[in-house]
Amino acid sequence: MDTVTREQRSEIMRRVRSRDTRPEMMVRRTLHRMGYRFRLHNGRLPGRPDLVLTRWKVVVFINGCFWHQHAGCPKAARPTTNEMFWNRKLDRNLARDQENVSELRKMGWRVLVLWECKIRDERWLQRRLQSFLRE
Repeated sequence: MDTVTREQRSEIMRRVRSRDTRPEMMVRRTLHRMGYRFRLHNGRLPGRPDLVLTRWKVVVFINGCFWHQHAGCPKAARPTTNEMFWNRKLDRNLARDQENVSELRKMGWRVLVLWECKIRDERWLQRRLQSFLRE
């Protein structure tokens, strides 16, 4: 595994986006094609969900496997440099995700979490969205 310099790591991290990511755009296009309409990044809800389908009282989070530590996913491997920093940061992300989902459910919202590694399969994505929205 190649090691990167601090400057390279900084540049990589600077390029990471939180909105309009490729996985998010794929989910948005799929939902729209299925006839569903939604709002984006509602700041009034805990965790600022990526998609909000008010009519169905559903929120969708599109999580990156690394940042949200997708269990069992190779993309969720933690860095071996500066371990204390990364462990604290990623553990806090997990705790915050759990808090947000819990709070949303208390408010009566149904929560769907989609992982970036699973979204790549468009047929799987469409079936998952259909089954969740029909529940």
